[in-house]
Amino acid sequence: MTDITLPNLWDASKAATMDEPGKLLYRSNLLGSDLRITNFGGGNTSAKVKARDPLTGEEVTVLWVKGSGGDIGSMKLDGFATLYMDKLAQLRAQYRSLDQEDAMVDALGHCIFNLNPRAPSIDTWLHGFVPKAHVDHVHSDAVIAIAACAEQVRLTEEIFGGEIGYLPWQRPGIDLGIKLGELAVSRPDLKGVVLGQHGLFTWADTAEDCYALTLEIINKAAVWLREHGKTPAFGGAIVEALAPAERASVARRLMPLIRGRISKGEMKAGHFTDAAPVLEFVNSAALADLAPMGTSCPDHFLRTKIKPLVVPHDVDEAGLDALLEGYRADYAAYYERCKHANSPAMRDPNAVIYLVPGVGMISFAKDKATARISAEFYLNAINVMRGASGVSVYQGLPEQEAFDIEYWLLEEAKLQRMPKPKSLAGRVAFITGGAGGIGSATADRLLREGCNVVLADIDQASLDEVVAGFGKKYGRDSVRGVLMNVTSEAAVTQAFEATVQAYGGVDIVVNNAGITTAAPVEDTTLAMWNKTMDILSTGYFLVGREGYRIMKTQGIGGSMVFISSKNGVAASPGASAYCTAKAAEIHLARCMALEGAPMGIRVNVVNPDAVLRGSKIWAGEWSQQRAASNKISVDQLEDHYRKRSLLQRSVFPEDIAEGVYFFASDLSNKSTGNFLNVDAGNAVSFTR
Repeated sequence: MTDITLPNLWDASKAATMDEPGKLLYRSNLLGSDLRITNFGGGNTSAKVKARDPLTGEEVTVLWVKGSGGDIGSMKLDGFATLYMDKLAQLRAQYRSLDQEDAMVDALGHCIFNLNPRAPSIDTWLHGFVPKAHVDHVHSDAVIAIAACAEQVRLTEEIFGGEIGYLPWQRPGIDLGIKLGELAVSRPDLKGVVLGQHGLFTWADTAEDCYALTLEIINKAAVWLREHGKTPAFGGAIVEALAPAERASVARRLMPLIRGRISKGEMKAGHFTDAAPVLEFVNSAALADLAPMGTSCPDHFLRTKIKPLVVPHDVDEAGLDALLEGYRADYAAYYERCKHANSPAMRDPNAVIYLVPGVGMISFAKDKATARISAEFYLNAINVMRGASGVSVYQGLPEQEAFDIEYWLLEEAKLQRMPKPKSLAGRVAFITGGAGGIGSATADRLLREGCNVVLADIDQASLDEVVAGFGKKYGRDSVRGVLMNVTSEAAVTQAFEATVQAYGGVDIVVNNAGITTAAPVEDTTLAMWNKTMDILSTGYFLVGREGYRIMKTQGIGGSMVFISSKNGVAASPGASAYCTAKAAEIHLARCMALEGAPMGIRVNVVNPDAVLRGSKIWAGEWSQQRAASNKISVDQLEDHYRKRSLLQRSVFPEDIAEGVYFFASDLSNKSTGNFLNVDAGNAVSFTR
């Protein structure tokens, strides 16, 4: 039988070199590294540390606690808020009733130690009043399964034998913090508390003991659930899972259809998973009863919405429209039932989680990372439902409580403080020749604007290097690489399928893959001609057609940008194949612009000239041929082209990327069928 217990990863020799804040960070990162312990961004940890007051020089006790919006698995020391314990006690003395809760959160700003800019979170109160130096709060699936079942009080006592106490569900704040602290004081034998519907608190005198205790309690719950749970889970399967290839195919069909219908107000990126626990749930007899109940833990709920939407794998477009409209109407009714006089306006009424029996789970959010994390949160919810329903009756968070968290004024204030979305947030770009100079510069430009980017290239080593670099810079969720030969119809189709499966669709296609050939007409072989046409003409057609099909399916428009050349409008001697193919690209773009316009699909062209830096094309024979044609050495080429331009300036990959961004973004939303010369001025290529 698979070992389900969590290993103790504490390295005493490593911890011995750390001060107390360092040990707190070490403990936090260990706990946050395993999603069975807590979710991304979920849970919090704290330590009460002696420090010298920078104002008085006296020794004071400072609460170090995870700040607002942090993640204990990846945070650094600057992710902790620091507060005077004596000032927290003074605020507690002023508290009288629940209507002071939100004001007390604002008052935390008066307790900040050493001008720390990290904002304290609402859970600060739950750590400050426990009379132990070290406190952990985590959202372990196993413990929440106990906290989310009908018999949560009895099972907490039965499983933990009195060493773990219990408090019923209450929204986090100073009132719950006071109750938690009072319970810890009145019951010095307790090692922690299960919070109904919520999670686990544990405490100890040292960082190491607190970490070990947290693992011990989680492991005890996990083992008990396995030994006492009903089998098969969720009442067994009533739907047979499709074969893996069929599941992926269904996801690729559904994701653009859903994405197009829910991205009218805000662009969404998608995520798909058919992990075994997901299939177990979506194929089960219990799906119909459990899915509408939503999640129990508030952290789960905030990421996954009030409930998921179940979508049959074979649903047609009319059926999908009806399901989505039904969900939106149901969400609006929920809002009307639960709203208060001062509630914020209703937010996006579309589902975040889409459960597809036989296939898996699809999620959509404002960016790929959020969509993936939302899916991870719902997977945690599935684990909770499995555990709770296996030993008792699962209970979701009550509807009004769920609403009061979702539309909490403090949560709304946090949302309002967030930076304005970047101009390409939620969009997906597909760039050919992505590992080259222009391709990678374009990717960087789009990634800076919040775009998700798939780089396609025929050079695997270069592609891997570029993708890894962007992954470090912008986050691995934002960028993917796919090996692709633009002349292969099958390879192009597979690359776009991978893009759809990774992100849910495509909004921007940058046709950039290139090759150069130079020879007098009489020396141009048929093989040279065909190869040039295959890459620059047929390749652009195959990529453009596949991207166009997806954009048409989505129904939300899109932008295609072809990287042609000055030679597409101005012929050069000794390059008939290249010039002809580049001219074909421009005319193909115009034809596609005509057909795409009724659907909002814009197609435009950027014409570079002599972009040498970072170019794979210029690294080959082309530079030698151009140098020979102009009777100069290769190292004189860049200066030659600079002086040839009207502006006497060199053209770099970043300059082309700016042109692509202009056409890809809403800055040019009334432009299609156009071309933009980025060549520092070349009279022969002026628009005619």
